[in-house]
Amino acid sequence: MSVAMPRVMTRGVVFIHSTPTALCPHIAWALEGVLDTRIHLDWTPQPLAPGLMRTEFSWTGEAGTGARLASAVRGWENLRYEVSEEASPGNDGSRWSHTPSLGIHHTWTSASGDAVVNEDRLRHAVAASQGDVTVLHAEIDRLLGRAWDEELEPFRYAGEGAPVRWLHKVG
Repeated sequence: MSVAMPRVMTRGVVFIHSTPTALCPHIAWALEGVLDTRIHLDWTPQPLAPGLMRTEFSWTGEAGTGARLASAVRGWENLRYEVSEEASPGNDGSRWSHTPSLGIHHTWTSASGDAVVNEDRLRHAVAASQGDVTVLHAEIDRLLGRAWDEELEPFRYAGEGAPVRWLHKVG
């Protein structure tokens, strides 16, 4: 007899900071495939980059949905996005950040949204620095995703006041 494991539910947010207009329907289709439901995204112009669009929405779903959402749109040309997933019982919170020039970065997050670096990654950074504090600072910046934050920060502020829509995965 098999015992069904209870589903662990969580929630998060998808921020599409900038994308060419032609990708908008493809992004929606990719996200629908993960969420297994039709969605409507409110696209608005990205004021920082004329000709590009932006949207954001909140979602609820099973733990791991954030990773699937981030993967669904990974690698597309000229796309800047972030996906967050809140911590849930037995699962850490996470944030995935993507820029065209840097690719994707993943970090675990605390309940307050701070980046969390596990001890193995921190030990590797210390070893890689070989005692050079400048190298250690660069390694820590890499672990925390500083380059992604620096590139995305202007796009985050350009989206203030944009509409947010909650999406729920059913089934």
